Amino acid sequence: MKKMEKHKKTFLWEEMTWPEIEAYLQTVDTAILPCGAIEQHGPHLPLDVDYFDAKYMAHKVAEACADPKPLVLPPIPFGVSYHHDDFKGTLSVTNDALSKFVYDLGMSLAKNGIKKIIILNGHGDNAPTLNYAAQMINRDAKIFVCVDTGETSDVDLQRLIDTPNDIHAGEIETSTTLAIRPHMVQMDKAVNETLRFGSKFLDYDDERSVNWYVRTSKISESGVMGDATKATAEKGEKMWGLMIHHIVHLVESIINTPLEELYQKRY
Repeated sequence: MKKMEKHKKTFLWEEMTWPEIEAYLQTVDTAILPCGAIEQHGPHLPLDVDYFDAKYMAHKVAEACADPKPLVLPPIPFGVSYHHDDFKGTLSVTNDALSKFVYDLGMSLAKNGIKKIIILNGHGDNAPTLNYAAQMINRDAKIFVCVDTGETSDVDLQRLIDTPNDIHAGEIETSTTLAIRPHMVQMDKAVNETLRFGSKFLDYDDERSVNWYVRTSKISESGVMGDATKATAEKGEKMWGLMIHHIVHLVESIINTPLEELYQKRY
């Protein structure tokens, strides 16, 4: 008779029983919330890139963290993607819907005993909405909430690529997908749609640029914003290594810092 498999130790919230969550919360007060999108990524990448990458990142980061590891929540698959609506397959929710959902989830986590939430955002245009939700959770639950939309690693990634304004389905995202899911990339359909604007203040990768918004079809025929043809798995492996390294340091520093020290005062 086959022996029953021993219950696997996990950091995934949804895989635990309520007594296991209760016990785990005695050792760690930090949770990672991955948030992505289901939207067009050019003719060569699948629609789930932002969702899959946010989930993959959260799992890899938690695995690399020292014990006690942060709890990892199920990823939010849908995001604010209206600007991609002209390309079929894109599924978008409103800023209000996403912010209210994240707010409710954050308040529920606080009731469970979570005191620190790290939102790993895989879709850049979710950032304003997630930052707003983070503010509201902090205001009402008085817990720590931060949002990483690539700030911890973007400066390093830019040094690995040749393409300016490479922001969507281009050299970066195609490389990172080649590194972990090469079977999902149709490189024979990859295109170069490098964006060039008349002002550095509009360049997406210039440190002096302003935030501005436009429907993708106005500036790209394929949905690609960058140069997907320059992507390689080798670049992608380096990118994942850098991103995971920096986010692990972020997460561990938050886990190991008492809430009152993060805020430098008690509520």
